[in-house]
Amino acid sequence: EVIDNTLNPDFVRKYILDYFFEEKQNLRFDVNGLNKMLPGANFLKLSKGSLWLLKKILQIMKYFFNRGIPGKTCGTIILSVEELGNCRDYATMQFCANKLDKKDFFGKSDPFMVFYRSNENGTFTICHKTEVVKNTLNPVWEPFSIPVRALCNGDYERTIKVEVYDWDRDGSHDFIGEFTTTYKELCRGQNQLNVYEVTFPVCLLLTFPLFICSRTQIHFTVAIDFTASNGNPSQSTSLHYMNPYQMNAYAMALKAVGEIIQDYDSDKMFPALGFGAKLPPDWRVSHEFPLNGNVENPYCNGIEGILEAYHQSLKTVQLYGPTNFAPVVNHVARYAEAVQDGSQYFVLLIITDGVISDMAQTKEAIVNAAKLPMSIIIVGVGQAEFDAMVELDGDDVRISSRGKLAERDIVQTA
Repeated sequence: EVIDNTLNPDFVRKYILDYFFEEKQNLRFDVNGLNKMLPGANFLKLSKGSLWLLKKILQIMKYFFNRGIPGKTCGTIILSVEELGNCRDYATMQFCANKLDKKDFFGKSDPFMVFYRSNENGTFTICHKTEVVKNTLNPVWEPFSIPVRALCNGDYERTIKVEVYDWDRDGSHDFIGEFTTTYKELCRGQNQLNVYEVTFPVCLLLTFPLFICSRTQIHFTVAIDFTASNGNPSQSTSLHYMNPYQMNAYAMALKAVGEIIQDYDSDKMFPALGFGAKLPPDWRVSHEFPLNGNVENPYCNGIEGILEAYHQSLKTVQLYGPTNFAPVVNHVARYAEAVQDGSQYFVLLIITDGVISDMAQTKEAIVNAAKLPMSIIIVGVGQAEFDAMVELDGDDVRISSRGKLAERDIVQTA
């Protein structure tokens, strides 16, 4: 069996083997790619030298495409095995369709059907594929016969899934729709009960606007880097320098992002945290302290309230270190974990000047938080190295910790 133009073939042909539980029965599976020259290729007029070169090129291509690469995984073969029932019946069927979706730009559609039988574990295995009927939205496929046990293993109530595709020459067939039935229903023959609506499954993507439209309450939390790498706040070279004539980098980042997010928070009361500073009176390092100094109520009134608490903290704490993200991520995650009914969503804004000190712990915190209703925005300020922050943004490679992948990408860096 050959399937054209695909690296993920789903083979239709099934093999019946006698199984002897008391014997070791070794099986070998070989997968080969079929090299096909284009019809009419002999029309090319080549000189002897160019013909010799073409042969050499084809020999090299054949060598590289056909040989296995030692030590490299070249794919995975997935086998579905099930003990056959005693049913020996054959079913002969013919299908037609009306008003299918148009998929081709310059034509109609080239529809074909794919039949799947359901397995005992709830998955589906392909069992039959019809021919392609060209350029029509009202196809009539040829009759075909198939063993009943190939369709449902003799279980007349077992689900049969049928998908309809528009055939494309390059193998990227367009999905038109699907329906489900059972062999018991198919046995009713040609009548109104055997008319099926081909539907396109709809997956609801929970986007940010959908959260808002569903009256989800957004909770916005700010965490600001108070580590010594930012420089002495009393000096103009510091990222925390309070210039009386203009905002510093932290204040500008907070205002730029915060003024957008605050419109989605109905009460405009935001928890504001700092990390990486020594706090009075004992001057111990803290990685999740309230900017307003109130542990019981760290909320600030609007962005202006956060800026006021931020400026006040710069006068009372000592910048220190290290730059640990995990404590503030876990802080917000605890609140998100308590409310998972869709009514509330938590956004953490981290503003920092550079290299993360607790990368392993931060990754673990993010992976654990990925299943919760929360997102993290990391904004870098200054000229430090921000490669580590990009690593936390799972746009290209999903973040992982201890062999566990994050369920979704919840980090956005800026």
